[in-house]
Amino acid sequence: MIDKNVVKKLVDEWLQDKEYFLVSIEISPDDKIVVEIDHADGVWIEDCVALSRFIEDHLNRDEEDYELEVGSAGLGQPFKVPQQYVNFIGKEVEVLDADGKKVKGILNSVDGNDFSVSVEEKVKVEGKKRPVKQDVLHTYQMDKVKYTKYVISFK
Repeated sequence: MIDKNVVKKLVDEWLQDKEYFLVSIEISPDDKIVVEIDHADGVWIEDCVALSRFIEDHLNRDEEDYELEVGSAGLGQPFKVPQQYVNFIGKEVEVLDADGKKVKGILNSVDGNDFSVSVEEKVKVEGKKRPVKQDVLHTYQMDKVKYTKYVISFK
């Protein structure tokens, strides 16, 4: 089986001095290698091809046969690394917290492992008969939520 650390080292070498970042590397028992990269402005197919060729040039198919797939992190897929959170500040996201509660709101900030989402909620205000819609800030920890993902909107 191909060593994940070898592939990671090759990907890191290719990413050096580029604005891309590594999202994930998965290697199945039958040596199918899946590499996901991302970029703040999206991923170009030419760059996926270049990374794929770079990896292929440095792995020996005579020693071990493998299948290689290089692509971008899916737009509607859950975030896997902190840099994805940073890239979507100011955009609408959906969060499924550890308790199974789902909220949609604007990703407000990211600080280390913590991130906050501004959610419009009805809040009871003193002196008012009916609840008023207000933005409420919810803070989460990346490693404590089930997922966070970008909300695709066609408005």
